[in-house]
Amino acid sequence: LQQRLNRKTVAPKMQQQYPAFMRCYDLLQVGGEDLRALPFRERRGRLESFVATLDPSRFDLSPFVDFTDWQTLEELRRAPPHPIIEGVMLKRWDSAYVAGRPKGPWFKWKRDPHTVDAVLMYAQRGHGKRSSFYSDYTFGVWTGAEGEEELVPVGKAYFGFTDEELKQIDKYVRDNTIERFGPVRSVRADRDNGLVLEVAFEGLNRSTRHKSGVAMRFPRISRLRWDKPANEADHIETLQALLDR
Repeated sequence: LQQRLNRKTVAPKMQQQYPAFMRCYDLLQVGGEDLRALPFRERRGRLESFVATLDPSRFDLSPFVDFTDWQTLEELRRAPPHPIIEGVMLKRWDSAYVAGRPKGPWFKWKRDPHTVDAVLMYAQRGHGKRSSFYSDYTFGVWTGAEGEEELVPVGKAYFGFTDEELKQIDKYVRDNTIERFGPVRSVRADRDNGLVLEVAFEGLNRSTRHKSGVAMRFPRISRLRWDKPANEADHIETLQALLDR
């Protein structure tokens, strides 16, 4: 549904092209009966029976992952059958469904994130405690033939850095602003100047709404590359290769 996000209205044609679909993982209530206190084994059985009554073109059941040892599961986690899969979810058969994030009953074992070196292009003021800092960052990678490269935005992130790093980036933004658009500042970013950010992300989707043709899933700043010149940041082909896997 990425194509339908953040739209005030969704045209009938788009609804047909990108229909809503639900993958079912758990069953918390049915027919007015609260199932949350039941063990997962029993909830799963009830879920299987319930999903069997639904339209298979709109609903399906989350599949189990078969494994014989931890090494096999580790290999599945590192190389899932589809790049959109973030990892594996481990659940105890006897676990109830409880609020919050209690440790023990469930564990989300995510695969290692992808990383890319991108160049900071725009910065926007944050909110709340960060309202006096430029803490929301749009970054891009290089595209175009050699000698004619230009930066194209590929994502936006506003977490992953420490408070001290936030102060450093904020100073960089203020010292290197070249244009202002309301709360947004455009910073110096070319082959000879620019702050390189190592960006971690869970996956990519193709996007017709972005000039780059890609949209990152859950991007965050993993490292500030003060040591790396802007002209050594990644090219769009690096991201396109991930899409083609």
